[in-house]
Amino acid sequence: MNRGDRFLHSLNDGRTVWLDGKLVPDVTKHPSFSGTLATIARLFDSLDEKGVQDQIGFVSPRTGQYAHNAFLVPRTPEDLVRRRTAFRYWAEQTHGVMSRLSDYARSMVTGWYAVRSAFEFDDPHFADKITRYYEFARDHDRFLTTALLDPQINRAKRIDLQNPDAVLRVISENSEGVVIRGAKMIATAAPYTHDFLVFPFHHVDAEHPEYAHALIVPANLPGLHIICRESFATQDDEQHPLSAQYDEMDAVLIFDDVLVPWERVLLKGNPEAVWRLRQHTSANALAYHQTVVRALAKLQFVAGVACAIAESIGVNGFLHVQEKLGELLTQVDALEALVVASEVNGRVDEFGNQIPEIRFLDTARNLNSRYYPRAIEILQQVGAGGFMQVPSGQAPYADAVSRLIEKYFAGANVSADVKIRLFQLGWDLIGSQLGARHQLYERYYAGDPVRMYANQYAQADKERLTKPVWEIIRQG
Repeated sequence: MNRGDRFLHSLNDGRTVWLDGKLVPDVTKHPSFSGTLATIARLFDSLDEKGVQDQIGFVSPRTGQYAHNAFLVPRTPEDLVRRRTAFRYWAEQTHGVMSRLSDYARSMVTGWYAVRSAFEFDDPHFADKITRYYEFARDHDRFLTTALLDPQINRAKRIDLQNPDAVLRVISENSEGVVIRGAKMIATAAPYTHDFLVFPFHHVDAEHPEYAHALIVPANLPGLHIICRESFATQDDEQHPLSAQYDEMDAVLIFDDVLVPWERVLLKGNPEAVWRLRQHTSANALAYHQTVVRALAKLQFVAGVACAIAESIGVNGFLHVQEKLGELLTQVDALEALVVASEVNGRVDEFGNQIPEIRFLDTARNLNSRYYPRAIEILQQVGAGGFMQVPSGQAPYADAVSRLIEKYFAGANVSADVKIRLFQLGWDLIGSQLGARHQLYERYYAGDPVRMYANQYAQADKERLTKPVWEIIRQG
């Protein structure tokens, strides 16, 4: 059995997934997940593909088999490039549209493992637990995702003033583990995830330690309900080529008194320790590195579609169109430069890890929250009414009508069939349910854009900017 098949087989583990009000007995056979799972299985198989496996993986010292480079602890600048190469390969295979292919959460686990000794005084068992889990996840192709946000019930109230069951908390513990109750959103890729990384997104007050925890929760634990949004997947891979392959399902996780075993409880009851884990620069930098590489691939894809559409209808020579396409290329170059800058300006942390410079990654993530919606706007402007000109369906038309379609749907340098398929692809980015989801996702996946920009200001070394200003003022 190859890796992809093993992955699919492993999902029949008794997990509780709800879609359209019904329990999904087997996610691998449900049409809402089949296209996405086929894509993931194909990517898993690439770890055993000659000529590819060395680009995206390394040999595990325990099994002798290839593991994904998201699990590679970088010790040299070359290791950062190896990680970027792996991220780029999977991102380009999916055109950047699949943002949670597990390499983000895997990188977070790798980061925690790489700095494990930093938390030995908070919990003497932390290092052993994260080491065992890291090796297990690395050597068993575990698919991971995060679930960090509290549900939107009443954001005007503090968590302790809301319904106590609204926000995830530890309600009891016993010899087997801790019992948790509450909910988390938004868990992208939840129905086919093996394990969830669960911890608070915001700082928890010392008065409420029950909300402070860092857990790795198996998806099949009793009492864990995975409540999916409406599916945007389709079986029509010609009319909707992206929606047919890349709909990453989002879900709310409801923890109805779920017992999490002690070996999966990394930290609990210590708000400061949990916040330091949440904010740890080395761990975050490894994960953010992946997000920027993925975002870059997506912007490249949108730019490519826009340029192809402009060429197909003969508007690529117009100055105002060139200006818009140039803006897309500027976006691509900016993010690519920031990725390289993060690696070139990387540093060795106190644990001997080679860490990309996080401020360049923060800049890239902040820019992308505005770049992507603008990129989609430009694609809309370039294609304009042509997106509503595409004929419906795939059934062949009668010969007389086919000749008319070839005449009136052709492009400047492409046949009607090619132009129609090109505009169908563009519509999947700008007008489909999947496309609308991605605009929303890219705005907010890194957090509230206002808060993220403000954080970048608050954490910056502003003295290097203001010092020469004050010097010239004092000289006067």
